[in-house]
Amino acid sequence: MEAVLWYVLTGTRGGTNRIRLLRALDSRPRNANQLADALDLDYKTIRHHLDVLEDNDIVTDSGDDYGAVYLPTDQTRHHWETVEEIMEAAE
Repeated sequence: MEAVLWYVLTGTRGGTNRIRLLRALDSRPRNANQLADALDLDYKTIRHHLDVLEDNDIVTDSGDDYGAVYLPTDQTRHHWETVEEIMEAAE
């Protein structure tokens, strides 16, 4: 999981926005529209990054498609020290 976190959050072009998404979700679960507003990003951009994070088991959703609320997976929470290390390195 640590290698996946490093790759998805730093080894790819969208890593900066994915880090921002994780920071926002760490404070509280939100849906894609709320994330777009909070991060001042386009809704489609948010959806793309959420899909990448979901495909890599970093975040999970609960609820229906449009109103689904996202939060970090248990596995991500278990490796949260690595996430924080990545966030610090990105600053």
